[in-house]
Amino acid sequence: MDFIGMKNPSQRWQAAVCAALLLSFIPLTAQTITTASLIEEMVDLRQLAQFPNPPYTCKQFSSYDRAAKSAEDQKTWFANGDAGHYLRVEDRAGRKEYVMMDAQGPGAIVRIWSANPAGTLRIYIDGSDTPVVEAPMTDVLGGKYPGWPKPIAGERSRGWNLYFPIPYAKSCKVTSDKGGFYYHINYRTYPAGTTVQSFAQDTLKNLAARIEKLAAQLSAPRQTSTPSEGQTESSELRLDPGESSEVFFEGPAAIAGIVTRVKAANIEKALRGVLVRIEFDDQPCVSAPLGDLFGSAPGINPYESLPLGMTKDGELYCNWFMPFKTGAFITLQNTTDQPVTIQGDVTLTKYQWTEASMHFHAKWRAQFDVPTRPMIDWNYLTAKGQGVFAGVSFSIDNPVKDWWGEGDEKIYVDGENFPSHFGTGTEDYYGYAWCFPGLFTHAYHSQSRCDGPGNYGRTSVNRFHILDRIPFTRDFKFDMELWHWHAKCTVNMAVTAYWYAKPGATDTFPPIQPALAIVRPVPEYVVPRVAGAIEGEKMRIIRVAGTVGPQDWDGLSAGVHLWWHAGIKPGDSLVVGFQVPKAGKYRVMGHFLSAKDYGIHQLAINGKKCGEPIDFYNPEVRPTKELDLGVHELKEGENEFSATAVGANDKAIKAYMFGLDYLLLKPAE
Repeated sequence: MDFIGMKNPSQRWQAAVCAALLLSFIPLTAQTITTASLIEEMVDLRQLAQFPNPPYTCKQFSSYDRAAKSAEDQKTWFANGDAGHYLRVEDRAGRKEYVMMDAQGPGAIVRIWSANPAGTLRIYIDGSDTPVVEAPMTDVLGGKYPGWPKPIAGERSRGWNLYFPIPYAKSCKVTSDKGGFYYHINYRTYPAGTTVQSFAQDTLKNLAARIEKLAAQLSAPRQTSTPSEGQTESSELRLDPGESSEVFFEGPAAIAGIVTRVKAANIEKALRGVLVRIEFDDQPCVSAPLGDLFGSAPGINPYESLPLGMTKDGELYCNWFMPFKTGAFITLQNTTDQPVTIQGDVTLTKYQWTEASMHFHAKWRAQFDVPTRPMIDWNYLTAKGQGVFAGVSFSIDNPVKDWWGEGDEKIYVDGENFPSHFGTGTEDYYGYAWCFPGLFTHAYHSQSRCDGPGNYGRTSVNRFHILDRIPFTRDFKFDMELWHWHAKCTVNMAVTAYWYAKPGATDTFPPIQPALAIVRPVPEYVVPRVAGAIEGEKMRIIRVAGTVGPQDWDGLSAGVHLWWHAGIKPGDSLVVGFQVPKAGKYRVMGHFLSAKDYGIHQLAINGKKCGEPIDFYNPEVRPTKELDLGVHELKEGENEFSATAVGANDKAIKAYMFGLDYLLLKPAE
């Protein structure tokens, strides 16, 4: 293997590799699909570079709003009632079971997610009336089911995920005996005749040692994916403003690991403004800002995943496996106005190129000042050829606290007219839920940055499809809806897509313009507060049926309200306590939120009704006017405010939600 360096000798990345240290690559062959073989795929990044053998499709069942039928009908295409939709409801053994998945095999479940798992989850395989899994859904997805410990399963930022293969030879059906929740089930389907060994009740027991090792591997994903063999060469180069550096590696070979550290006066500017371009075998395959390429942006945002990560001390690593047949040509270009020093370690391994081999691709695009209305499908990736989709990283600048990611993923494979992946929310795709701003890191998905308060500022998320990678034979398209709660603002968005494709594949990413490779400032957020308001989110919860908690919402006092949002039915009540400094008669004013899934509620103070029930339905999420709740005799200390669900507007989604922003007390004459 020969190496040619450019710019000057002191800045070459030496790649004279000792043959004794190089790895041979063994191409995949057709085999029996088992739980054990699929477990190996969960931590083997090398397999991503081979088109699957046997081939398979990867699709998704979800609870997306069934009103969305065609992009031609824009009124329904962005329908957002994404909970509680199932294939059907069955009567079994005196109970109702809500069918989430019903697929013919051979195949395998590769991911299950929910925002609010409910009931007993049952998985039926190969037509059996006896489930191979029967347990509370919270246990299965929360890491408490025997054999599926954390982090194989677990709750992260309120999203519940199970990443574990459940193969089946003939068929698979998944149900719960309680409805009303959000869900995704990702699954593979193999060609007819593929030999699949079905998951059985004793599978987890028989594989206990391997599963324990898997849990340890996913707990330390960088250590798991870092190449253990090969030749690693280190170098350091300085790029002055406008300067480029180039390096060439001769094949056949594969880049198995890259570690880099960047020094500059402004790191955020450097990581966005230093552009990386890689050609494999004379084909442009990688084009992205340095930081975005490593899975989070802007700046250094610590997280650790299987293929990519960043450390708090500024080290960036990439363990994507990148084979090439004749050569790899890498260019680094500094488009900033400051000098940047880059230290790098590159690990090369020997590789045998085959007909199944594929090039690694990573491309970036950004768009500034995107209006939140009208809603749009914002394209993450459009590619042609044969390949495998492997994930995305995404960053957004949000000038308000309102949730920016209500939109669903829509993935089309090989000319589909309707997406075979139709999701339930942007955060749901990334594996968390309820627009929760908490940071998390995992082998397959992360939220590495969320500035706050709420969802204001910069947010960076990623998801890597390893076990749930999506093969395509002709073309692939991934759109994500831009569905922002705030109807009158603009956002800045950037995405880096990762995929593998056979030589000759194309995509629609435009060349990166240096004017876009910048970090724009985000307008300063000023928290609005109503003078004298008794904030709902600060009130003591006395009793409640269902789930209640604070939710950020721009335009409300303090930018937060008390949100009663799940498990509500007519007749249920929320009772909270609010403090009054001095006993007396007060006119009580109230400020609330309204939306299409909010109910009709009877309000009361200390048991006295506040007039007639109020309908909080509105087609869009919107604060109400300040409402007069009447004159009440209030005692010093804690008083009670209650909301009781009595029904819902005919046009409303029957979730009966309620949101209290604040109460305001005015002494009554």
